[in-house]
This record gives sequence, C-alpha cells and structure tokens, in this order.
Amino acid sequence: MKLDILAFASHPDDIELGCAGTLIAHVEAGLKVGIVDLTAGELGTRGTPEVRLQEGLDAAKVMGISVRENLGFADGFFQNDRDHQLEVVKVLRKYKPDVVIANAVHDRHPDHGRGSILVSEACFKSGLKMIKTQISEGDQEAWRPKAVYHYIQDRLITPDFVVDVTPYWEKKMETIRAFKSQFYNPDDSSPNTYISSPEFLDFIEARAKELGHAIGVTYGEGFTKERHLGVKNLFDLL
Repeated sequence: MKLDILAFASHPDDIELGCAGTLIAHVEAGLKVGIVDLTAGELGTRGTPEVRLQEGLDAAKVMGISVRENLGFADGFFQNDRDHQLEVVKVLRKYKPDVVIANAVHDRHPDHGRGSILVSEACFKSGLKMIKTQISEGDQEAWRPKAVYHYIQDRLITPDFVVDVTPYWEKKMETIRAFKSQFYNPDDSSPNTYISSPEFLDFIEARAKELGHAIGVTYGEGFTKERHLGVKNLFDLL
C-alpha cells in the first residue's frame, strides 16, 4: 500500500496531540495516511503497552487512517543508530510516502527530539540504493520522501507554517480522548501525571488557538520544515 503521508511518533498519543487535525484534514481530502509509533510507551506511569496499543487503534479509527504500526523500540532508550534507522527505512520503503511528519525537533521529553532526528536521517538513507533492506516479500527498492516536516509538541517552537484545523477540531479532541489511560478521566484513580490533569487539555486548546490566531482562524497546528517551501505563485500562500 502506497501512502501519501506517513506520520511518526516516539510514543502513542504524540500524533494525537501534535498533528491529528492535519492528518484528519488530509484523510477527508481523499489522501492515504498512515501512522508509525516507534515505541509502545511502556515507561508511562499510567496504562499498559497493551492498553495504549488499543487506544492508538481506537484513535486511528476516528482519524480514518489507512494503517497504524508500532515498531516496538525501547521507550526511553532507543537510539539513533544503524539498527534503528534500518527499521525505519524498511517502513519508508514499504509505504513509499511522499510526505513524512515526525516529532518535534526538540522538546520536554528527550525521546521526541531523538525520534525526530532518527526519522529524518532514515528518510535520507531510505533513498540510497546501496543500503539493502528486506521484508518478507523480498528485497525493497530505495525510496526517499519528497518532504519531511515536524509537528510542535510541549515546548513552543516558532512554526514555519500553520495548518488550519478548525473544521476538524472536535474530531481531533476525540482522538485524544481515545487515550483514556493517559489524559484526564475523573473515573480513573491512577497516579496523576503531567498530562493527566484537565489543565493539560486546556493547554492543548490554548496552543491551537494561539497558532490559529496567527493565521486568522480558530484552531491551528504548527510545523517546522527541513528545507525551503516552494510555491508556483503568491496566491498559493493565501
């Protein structure tokens, strides 16, 4: 299955918080979108890997994406090294996305920045035909995405562009609520965490309103780029 967009996340729920609205917008525009979670988030205080896997699938159903995989890297300890890069390369060559979206370039959680660099470097190496990879179907052909973008997470990074997600805001929040073990749930007696308070969800909405305000809409999701953005004429920017 060839995908138009493949979004990577260091942990299940990174996508939902950072760029679910953007993915939903492209799904509803008829594009094929997928998600790859690098870890199962097994170091999280709340929930279990099995619970979070199911929550991720529930969120994926809300988004309407074509595929969601988990590479099973070690939460908190995966590295940007040859073995991990090759596993990401295999996924890139399997789905051949034109656009890749990855974690924030730096953030509160060190896995986010490390995952960002890992995916970015793998995108380049995926295009080198002298790097050989195999899956059960046989040898894979080299493939390099046309663009790599990074969503913004906990730490505010000045975006290079903002996507209007106003029409998809409620559905985005539904994907976040799919992670019942992680976010505010008055019926859950698990230990409180940085992201489990109702104030954290208020922060997510406030951030989206701030980014939306910057482009004259209600809600926005911001991204950083790795190369200059090109347009054919000035009206592409309206």
